[in-house]
Amino acid sequence: MRIVAALGGNALLRRGDHPDAAVQEANVERVVTALAALAHDHELVITHGNGPQIGLLAVESVADPALTAPYPLDLLGAETQGMIGSLLARALHNALPGRRIATLVTHTLVRADDPAFGRPTKFVGQMYSGKAVPTLARLRGWQVARDGDGWRRVVPSPGPEGVVETETVHELLASGTLVICAGGGGVPVVADADTGALTGVEAVVDKDLTAALLAEELKADFLLILTDVPCVYEGYGTPRQRPLDDATPSRLRRGGFPEGSMGPKTEAAARFVERTGGLAAIGALDAAYEIVHGRSGTLVRPDLMGD
Repeated sequence: MRIVAALGGNALLRRGDHPDAAVQEANVERVVTALAALAHDHELVITHGNGPQIGLLAVESVADPALTAPYPLDLLGAETQGMIGSLLARALHNALPGRRIATLVTHTLVRADDPAFGRPTKFVGQMYSGKAVPTLARLRGWQVARDGDGWRRVVPSPGPEGVVETETVHELLASGTLVICAGGGGVPVVADADTGALTGVEAVVDKDLTAALLAEELKADFLLILTDVPCVYEGYGTPRQRPLDDATPSRLRRGGFPEGSMGPKTEAAARFVERTGGLAAIGALDAAYEIVHGRSGTLVRPDLMGD
């Protein structure tokens, strides 16, 4: 079976972790333990988030006196793809001796006229609190939005239209290679209508929506979205909260899941299932093997009559 597994942005840096390299190196062992069993039995493509990492690099870039201007988000996204991809590749190499493993920096096509450029919603970076947040945002030229008990930077998140390197991923899979790609949703680029030339844009594409599109383009059998909760919950955080073990695209879309957290995950799962007839699932990273085998998580299946 061909599986595209999308790791949550907090797989290597969880809330409250210090953003040190050593912390991420330690956390990657947990990730690989969860995925290695799947890699033994299936073709596997791994994508990952980069919210904490790109936010850290953005802060460093803004504060660097040697720069005349901060680095743009597309280049920072490329940096995080390389860094996180290297950590994953090394750990997978150690866990799967003899297996071919490749980390590929990929580019995601977006539309220059996507309305998302005028409505930033994607959280990146650390949490801020206190009365100084508006001043900090103004000094750095950032837009911020409330995330739980604090504030975080928000950036545009245009919808993915295609992954430029899909055919390369196809070829790597055909050779038996485990592929790590589309990190952070891929480097966002627009293509010139006449020449096809690519230009980076100031945005971060949602990694789950990119993973769904990549899974569709690769004709994957299963889209596995891994996060820090056991499953999708209806009424999350309310007295009516209850786990959703089995769902269809139409039921997920009726759920009203928050745009900044579970919303993109449920939309990604719904799109993949609708467009391919395959299966998707959402659940906890540590239960990846059990999710694929139907023993954990929320399974998303095609709509049937009466659903």
